Amino acid sequence: MANCCRIGPSILNSDLSRLGAECRRMLACGADYLHLDVMDGHFVPNITFGHPVVECLRNDLGQEPFFDMHMMVSKPEQWVNPMAVAGANQYTFHLEATNNPGPLIKDIRENGMKVLWLRTQFPSLDIEVDGGVGPDTIHKCAEVLYP
Repeated sequence: MANCCRIGPSILNSDLSRLGAECRRMLACGADYLHLDVMDGHFVPNITFGHPVVECLRNDLGQEPFFDMHMMVSKPEQWVNPMAVAGANQYTFHLEATNNPGPLIKDIRENGMKVLWLRTQFPSLDIEVDGGVGPDTIHKCAEVLYP
């Protein structure tokens, strides 16, 4: 596998009143894809947005930007179809949020989305470093990913 780094900034730090414009700015500045943090107030204490916002962004930005959904939700199974219909490309969930990851992964794929899993089991898949990445930490992330 070729060593390749792609940058997918989280849209959560955007000015949410100008979300479409903020996303276009990130893409124009070189973002490879957009990372959308979905929080339900149960799995994690914060609440962010759901599939209606994803659908609005897809309609505003078109089909080209890749949307990586980081699902920090208690029941990731219930959001697979709504996120796929809204225009999500990848569905990243927390293993501890489900009792049955096999059928969930199958459902995600059947809905036309990619799914992130563990590199140790599937070495050809991408690994995502989420949160806390900046000018002071990016080199440490690269060292871990590409020893």
